[in-house]
Amino acid sequence: MQKILLAVDQVSTWVGQLFSWLIVLLTLLISWEVFSRYVLNKPHGWALDAQIILYGTLFMMAGAYTLAKNNHVRGDVLYSFFEPRTQAWVDLVLYIVFFLPGVFAMTWAGWTFAADAVAIKEQTFSADPLPIYPFKAVIPIAAALLLAQGLVEIVRCIACIRTGAWPSRGQDVEEVDVEKLKEMVQVKDEDIVAAGQAALKKAGQP
Repeated sequence: MQKILLAVDQVSTWVGQLFSWLIVLLTLLISWEVFSRYVLNKPHGWALDAQIILYGTLFMMAGAYTLAKNNHVRGDVLYSFFEPRTQAWVDLVLYIVFFLPGVFAMTWAGWTFAADAVAIKEQTFSADPLPIYPFKAVIPIAAALLLAQGLVEIVRCIACIRTGAWPSRGQDVEEVDVEKLKEMVQVKDEDIVAAGQAALKKAGQP
């Protein structure tokens, strides 16, 4: 079972990392359009639509990847103090009550929107229209990936409820380890406190 969970994680990670390169293309496109508009005085009617399509695709295709890394925004004020079993129960209830109905509806509706858009070869309404049906086809694909990852997370919740510990996840980019960073630059907690007090004292001076 763990191999299956990690395999789904790997697929979500691979897709997310692949589509993350769209941010580079989006940056280049915006930079070129700014230069073309304000320096060459040659704006392009399709540029804004292209930017929206690129960003929308990036945003949607990163959903399963972010869920696989447990990095979606959550209210951690109380949740982080819970025992793993309590966290798993909370997650399980929220997945069943909110996540599954919402994502299933998005998958179903996204398929309908995409099919209609492909049938009429839908385009944008700008002066220089772009085909929009490939973009709408991304909706059910992204939703299906998110749904698959969500089912994996539900299995993880059940496993945690049974064992009292969260199953492992695939490793990827890690957040900054503050303690290791302090060791590297040889900074102690006392130094940080002293620097903060000095800054407050200086700010209070006329």
